[in-house]
Amino acid sequence: MTIAIYGSRRQGEYVTRIARMLATLHRRGVRIVMHSKLYRHLRGEVPGEQPVDRVVGDEPFEADIAISLGGDGTFLRTARWVGAQSIPIVGVNTGHLGYLAAFSIEEVESMVDDLISGHFSIERRTLLKVGCADGTPLGDYPYALNEVAVLKTEDASMITCTVNIDGASPARYQADGLIVSTPTGSTGYNLSVGGPVIEPTAAVLVLSPIAAHSLTMRPLVISDSNRMTVETTCRSRSFLVSLDGNSRSLPAGTTIVIEKAPFETLVIQRCGHRFTDTLRNKLMWGI
Repeated sequence: MTIAIYGSRRQGEYVTRIARMLATLHRRGVRIVMHSKLYRHLRGEVPGEQPVDRVVGDEPFEADIAISLGGDGTFLRTARWVGAQSIPIVGVNTGHLGYLAAFSIEEVESMVDDLISGHFSIERRTLLKVGCADGTPLGDYPYALNEVAVLKTEDASMITCTVNIDGASPARYQADGLIVSTPTGSTGYNLSVGGPVIEPTAAVLVLSPIAAHSLTMRPLVISDSNRMTVETTCRSRSFLVSLDGNSRSLPAGTTIVIEKAPFETLVIQRCGHRFTDTLRNKLMWGI
């Protein structure tokens, strides 16, 4: 078995525990692939050579499982690192909430047992693909696991997003912005603006305006098979498009296309895990 490991460099007190995890994986005969940034960090923090078989950057690699060490932001970066390679990802929380993580850092020993024995389940999560209508590429990785947010610039008044969903009559959102969220991202930015919580494997997307000018513009849930275009106009010369928090500026009047990505992110969960367990334990649902 080969396990790839990606992690935040802000591990603080956890570096020793991570080193023990690597030793356990090595002792169990697991081949370890590690991202170069985390590897350099561990070498600087932990005495001695780490049992890592291959150090990689952002180039493609082969692995049976990927481990994300950090918080939810690290998990999103791990998903980008894995890309379309269909490698299941397990989250180990060393951050704050760790909503996407199946294990805490204190549980890595039992996690290793589960991974090696295959005692886990896999959820398939939808991603969004984003591009400009004129064919201009939107960065080198135009995908989002959580959400695509169309936002006004800091010094601008509200923007107008004209949304066309599979050729239907367009809807005009006048607001500070518009969020198109996957079910995975429904408990993130979408939730903070009043959008609904969605079961993470549901085949839907949600459109949620940010500080809408009209109270009639409410969050809207649609099928993830829909292809939508968003034309954004504003008084300033530009607006922002954010993919999982990574923003870039586009000229006012630009139309972007948002649709379901041609691949999915595979997320490892404990056997018997239910979505409501995460809501209860991490969002204090019903308490």
